[in-house]
Amino acid sequence: MGLAMSYLRVPPTMEGEPDPGRIARLVFGTPDWRRRQPAEQLLDLGGHWQALHYLITGDPWDGRQPEADVVCGGRLLTEDGAAELGLDVIFLAPDRVRPAADHLAGTPFDQIAARYDPAAMAAAEVQDAAGLDGKSRDRVLRPAYERLTEFFAKAAADRQAVFKVMTHS
Repeated sequence: MGLAMSYLRVPPTMEGEPDPGRIARLVFGTPDWRRRQPAEQLLDLGGHWQALHYLITGDPWDGRQPEADVVCGGRLLTEDGAAELGLDVIFLAPDRVRPAADHLAGTPFDQIAARYDPAAMAAAEVQDAAGLDGKSRDRVLRPAYERLTEFFAKAAADRQAVFKVMTHS
């Protein structure tokens, strides 16, 4: 069982609430939170989030901003008392969404695809890397990267924050 990542783009304030931790409680405080959100505001990467982070940054967890902000970057809200949600929520403020969106827009998939090496990724303990094959790069990761690029572009254009949610799959 691995971790799955979903993204939700929301205005920087919700119901008059500017605090990201409180917004996380409002949004993710019910088990049916996905159903309650507009589909165009939501993006599910499933278990491919860490492989994408590796392609984008060259590292399974770390990297420089703004590229690291696309997947693993942001503020972990569960450290700020939102642990009662039962899932990990990472907040990326609008001022960090724009540079991440610009990085994605200026970095075509073919530029990061050179890092695609399932054996090296498995050695780096990238989740599910052992299940990747020669076709996974273009069949799975390319469309996920394109959806991620579009998602961040819309969030940046609308000056929205991005919440990343980690759940067990």
